[in-house]
Order: sequence, then C-alpha cells, then structure tokens
Amino acid sequence: MAEIDKTLPTTDLPPVIAPDVEIPVADETKLIETEGIEATELPDGGMDINFDPSTKLQIPGTEGHFDNLADLLPDDILTPIGSDMQADYTDYKQSRKEWEDTYTKGLDLLGFQYKIRTEPFQGASGATHPVLAEAVTQFQAMAYKELLPADGPVRTQVMGLSTPPKEQQSQRVKNFMNYQIMDQMNEYEPEFDQMLFHLPLSGSTFKKVYYDDLLGRAVSKFVQADDLVVPYAATSLDDAEAIIHVLKIPENELRKQQVSGFYRDVELGKPPIIQDKVEEKEKELAGTKKVGRQEDVYTLLECHVNLDIEGFEDVGPDGEPTGIKLPYVVTVEEGSRIVLSIRRNYAPNDPTKRKIQYFVHFKFLPGLGFYGFGLIHMIGGLSRTATAALRQLLDAGTLSNLPAGFKQRGVRIRDDAQPLQPGEWKDVDAPGGSLKDSFFNLPYKEPSPTLLQLMGVVVAAGQRFASIADMQVGEGNQQAAVGTTVALLERGSRVMSAIHKRLYVALKQEFKLLAKVFATYLPPEYPYDVVGAARTVKVQDFDERVDILPVADPNIFSMQQRVTLAQTELQLAMSNPQMHDLYLSYRKMYEAIGIKDIDQILPPPPPKMPKDPALENIDAISGKPFQAYPGQDHRAHISAHLHFMSMNMVRNNPPIMAAMEKNILEHISIMAQEQVQVEFPQEFQMLAQMQQMAPSNPQMGQQVQQLTQKIEARKAVLIAEMMNEFMVEEKRITSQFDHDPLLKIKSREVDLKAMDTTRKDKEMKQRGEIDRAKLVQNRDIQEDKLEQNEDLAILRADTSMAKQEMGDQNRREIARMKAKDVRTLKGPRS
Repeated sequence: MAEIDKTLPTTDLPPVIAPDVEIPVADETKLIETEGIEATELPDGGMDINFDPSTKLQIPGTEGHFDNLADLLPDDILTPIGSDMQADYTDYKQSRKEWEDTYTKGLDLLGFQYKIRTEPFQGASGATHPVLAEAVTQFQAMAYKELLPADGPVRTQVMGLSTPPKEQQSQRVKNFMNYQIMDQMNEYEPEFDQMLFHLPLSGSTFKKVYYDDLLGRAVSKFVQADDLVVPYAATSLDDAEAIIHVLKIPENELRKQQVSGFYRDVELGKPPIIQDKVEEKEKELAGTKKVGRQEDVYTLLECHVNLDIEGFEDVGPDGEPTGIKLPYVVTVEEGSRIVLSIRRNYAPNDPTKRKIQYFVHFKFLPGLGFYGFGLIHMIGGLSRTATAALRQLLDAGTLSNLPAGFKQRGVRIRDDAQPLQPGEWKDVDAPGGSLKDSFFNLPYKEPSPTLLQLMGVVVAAGQRFASIADMQVGEGNQQAAVGTTVALLERGSRVMSAIHKRLYVALKQEFKLLAKVFATYLPPEYPYDVVGAARTVKVQDFDERVDILPVADPNIFSMQQRVTLAQTELQLAMSNPQMHDLYLSYRKMYEAIGIKDIDQILPPPPPKMPKDPALENIDAISGKPFQAYPGQDHRAHISAHLHFMSMNMVRNNPPIMAAMEKNILEHISIMAQEQVQVEFPQEFQMLAQMQQMAPSNPQMGQQVQQLTQKIEARKAVLIAEMMNEFMVEEKRITSQFDHDPLLKIKSREVDLKAMDTTRKDKEMKQRGEIDRAKLVQNRDIQEDKLEQNEDLAILRADTSMAKQEMGDQNRREIARMKAKDVRTLKGPRS
C-alpha cells in the first residue's frame, strides 16, 4: 500500500480557562518586581509573592477529563499513593511466585542451550528432547498463517436488515481497519508473531489497545504474562480490582514523555537494578546479557485501580462525597515510588463511571485461576521424562562404544574416589600373572530397546496432546469414505480446534477495542491512499450497525483441515452431481489449496439468460438444462415447443419429451403468476409491507398467511385453465399421429426400449453402490485390523517389559538365594 503523510489526529479537549475576575485593588497597592519573583504589596500591609510568574496556574476543577491529576495534587497525597501501588505490586507478584517458578523452569525444556554435564561422568549427554519445542513451533506457524492472512485479519458483517448503504459502510470499515493493521501499525505483525510463540509456553498473553499521542495513531501492543500482574482473587480482567502493567522504558523515552507533559517532570535519579527471574531466564535462553555502558532503563508500574482521591471524590446528588472509589490509571516509578501520572479511567459522559478496558486476554487452555495453562504445564512432565530417557540412551551408547575398566598394578587403586570416564583405564596394584587377567572391563550394556520404546510412547503421548501428530488424515486413503475422513479429522483436531476458537474470541474483542479507538479519535472524514485507489472512511461508520470479526474461520484452524473438508465436500458432490453445484465445489477446493487466478483455470459458468424457443429446443436435444423466465412470450414458447414435440425424432426420444414438458409447465406457472400480479396489485403491496412487520407482530403473520392463500387459490384456478388449453392444443397438433397403427407400434417399441435402458441404468447404479459399499466395508475391516495390530504391539511391549522385570526380579532372587546358601555352607565367621 502506498504510504501517505496522514496520521490519526488527536482530538484535544478544549482548554478550560479560569474566568477572569476583577479584584478591586486600593491605590496604595504597589507592584514590586525582581528577577523571577513577582511581589504585590497589599493595602493591609501584607504581600502576595509569586516566585514564578510564568508558571501556569493549576486549579482543581479546571483540568480536562483525561489530564494528569498528579500535577494538581500535593506530595502528601501522591506519596502514600505511590507507596501503596508499589506495595500492592509486590504482594500480587509474590502471590504468583509458584507460577513464575514453573514457567521459568519449563523454559529449559525448549532445549535452546546445550548444557555441559559432569554427572554421572564428565561429558555426559546434555541433549533435550524437542517434543515441547516442536509443539510450540508447530502451533505458532499454524496459528500465524490462519489468524493473520496477507490481505488483513478483519472482516465485517451488517447487523440487522442489510441495505446498500449498510453494505458500503461495512466495506469501508473493513478496508480501513485492514489498512491500519497491515500498513500503518508497523508493530502489529511482528508482535503478533511473537505473541503466538509465547502463548503455548506460558498459557496466557495479552494485548493492550490504546491511542498513542506521540505516534498519532492507534496501537495494539503485545504484553507478556509476566509483565501483567493482578490480585490473587482475580479470575478475569473484568472482575480484577487492580491490573498492573509493568513497563520497561529507556531513560530518553521517559524524558520525551515528561517533556510532552504526559508524565510529571520530576527528578527520578538512577534506576535501581531489579532482579526478575523470568526476564533473566528469557535473556539467558536468547544468549544476551548487559555489558558495558548502556542506557538506563526505568521500570514503571501502570496501575489500573480504583481510588478515592481527596479533591476528586465521587459526589452524590446532595453534593456530598459518597466514598465510592473511581477508576484511575496511576503510573509509578518502581525504584523511587514517585507518582508520574494519575488519569481518570472512565468516559467523560458515563454516569456509571465504568472503567475503560485496554487489555485483551489470550488463553491457550483455561486454567484454574486467572492465568491459563500452556504446554509447559500440560506436557512439561512428559518432556522431562523424554529428555531423561534420551540422555540415558545416549550415555549408554557412549559407555558401550568407549568402555572403561581396571588394570592391575599392585593392590592399591589410584584416585579411586573419581568416577571412570569413557575410554579410561585405572591403575590397579595387583600381583603379576596372565596379561588378560590384568584387565577388567566394566559391564556396560548397549542402549536398552525397552527404554527406547518407552521413550517413544512418552513422545507420542506428548505429540498427541499437542495435536502435532494428526498427519494421519492427509496420509490416509484418498478414496476413504466421507464419514471415515471426517471422524479422523475430528479425532486429530479436538484440542487445537478449541484453542483456535479461544483465539478467535480474543481477536474479536481486540478488533472491537480498536474500532472504539478509531471512533474516538478519527475526524468526521478521513481520506487515505492505497495501491491504485483513494479511499475515505467516516467516524460515524464505527457504530453498532457493523459487526467486526476476524477473517479466520473459528471452525478451521489449519490449511490441512480446510483442504480435507473441501475434498470431502467435492467427494460428496461427485457422488450425486445432479443435486450439487460442481462448479462451486471445485472452486472451494481451489481456494482451500491457495490457488490464485482461479477464473483462468476454472472459468465461471455463463450467466443464465432468457433464450428463444429454437435455442431451448437445441438445448433439449443436447441434454443441456434450460428454463423459463418472467417477461417472455409464454404462449409463443409453448406453441413452438408443441410443434417441436410433434416431430418423429422427438416423439421417439423420452428424455427430450420430458425436458420440453418440464419447460412448458414452467411457462404456465410463470404466466399464471404474472396474471395474478396484474389482478391483485394492491394485495401484493400490502403483502410486502405485512411480511416486514410479521416478525414483531404475530397477528400480522396470520393476515399474511390468509392473503397468501387467497392469491395462491386464484393462481391455481388460472393454472388449471391454462393446462386445459395446453392439453387441447397438444391434442390438436399431435392428433394426426393418433390413427396411424404403425406409428403407435413404433412408439410402443421406443417406449419399451427406453424402459429397458432405464432399468439397465438403475441396475448399474445399484451394482456400483454395492461395490462401493464393499470397498468401504473392506476399508473399515483393514482399519480395524490396523488398530488391533497397534493394540497388540502395545500389549507385546507391555508384556516384554513385564517379562524383563520379572526376569530381573527372578535373577535377583536367585542371586540372593545363592548368597544365602554360600553363607550357610561357610558357616558363621569365627
């Protein structure tokens, strides 16, 4: 899209100026001015001193609704607020300490770093099984493509009765929001991509939607779960008493905000070094650390809380404070606890003073509290088990390929406290003898097949839960029955389908918040340029008449699922093409696999247009469909078709005769409908009006039914009369053949042949259905055998493990009994 030099304008509230009040001053008043100080001597001998005459006078009650109230409040009010906000943040963060520990430890399961291990020996394997990393990347890649297509993620639909103006409004909203998200909001795509990577790990991520004064446009920022803190009792963003957003802002950016007036211009000092375990772990996995001279970074706590601030209390009808806390956004610097801003967090004209919501919660799986569950919580144990099994197998292979042991040298073993390394031989003090007797290999075993099989079972369980092993749908038989395909698709996609629907709901909420920002800050008309066109959107377009939705289908979460459903639909359409629109089925198939320029590959069918009787006769001979249309000369068409039906070739061809009879009946029906419209013009106008009123008025529905029955009764009479005329005309035209016995015999022979052909076609269809049923039955039997084989394989594995365990137990028991027998034979030690 073409870049333009327009941004969303800021709608500044008009400044409130304190009214000019003339204060009578006695003649004795003297004005004394010095540098930076203005002193006024009063008549009573006092003096009014202003140390900074250029300072703007801040008077409570004269500020704008969303102005920074911290500029008006004294330090004795701001200091307790800052301390309380910092204390609440510490308490809230401490209440979720176990969640942070689980998340921090789970990040190690991604395997981004290879750890050098010294236990159980130097150089032991530090590999991590990629089952968790694979599940995360698979989800991120699949969700990113579905939820954020290249054309934009927003679609719209009209609420209520659709009209051309509403359709145009809906199209304007859709075009503008996609233009803003894909072209103007440069941070949206990379941060959405990053959010989809964090979501399956932590289980919760957030989006913050607001208007940025410095950028001059709407912003939708990604907020990690560890940067948004809520009270222990909170279950959702709506019922949370407080929402604290942790902001990391460089010193220069903070200074810009202070100079612009967004934050108080106060001295903060050097920011303290605050240790955050989650942030440190993420930096460690990313391979980055702070070294040398770098710009200081401040930690701001943006607290969305309810407060009862002195001087800005909620006032009742009697003018007295009610004690009700009002929504505010308080920003505090964590290290110094200095309040930088306090702003009202409710709309100016809202009598209920409901808080404005800026955050959207994206959940992977619903948790037991506020935060959702991610793959770290659900398959973290399986990932650890698979990692442990993988390391044991690798260590066993290392020890088996590089054996270690002892060699004789006297009786004493050197460094006997140190473990043996692969390929290492220890000196053993022993008497001389055979050379082979001087070496003793430690009994290292080959990697255990049972352990390998057990690791496969663990990995398969993790992949099955994360829905990354559902490729069986695409790898199956392409000729499988429709029910089998749909069942396999459903079995392999239950979890991912539910996750996709949660993301769809959260995206819808995010787009609605964006629409509110546009409705608040857009001018009455906002022109913008795109490639090859100039467009305009109106602020009034963002109202309740248009519903804003994600373009993604909540029931389809991957291209594989979309292709499978389109293929199944095409298979059903091909089974009975007379009942289906094959063009539409093929087009959906091409769209599912992402083919561009479909019209060049699959030309659309020509639009249906009225034809003259001769062309309709030609279509009847060719076996092509044709139909009657309103406005035609129906009697002329019927007469032409009757003469055509009198031809020997047509009379001896039942399919042509049936097509002509069908078309004649269509002409009769339309002709009767047109006649009824001429006879009942007022009734049809009343019927249209009553049908619009019927949904809200049950009695009107009964009147509509009575009027419709009256019209239909007259139409039936007209059709009966026209059918009688048609039969007379047909009898007249075809009467010349009624007395020819040879033609009757020939006609009878043709009818018998046609009946025989129809019977054969029916038998062939029945045989085909029986053959297809046999194929389906055979496939079902084969699938049952495959499932039985899988069950048997698992049973054999379990049996093998049980046998091995029993064998080990028996060997231990035999060894114990032998040792006992030896001790019995040797007797007690003297």
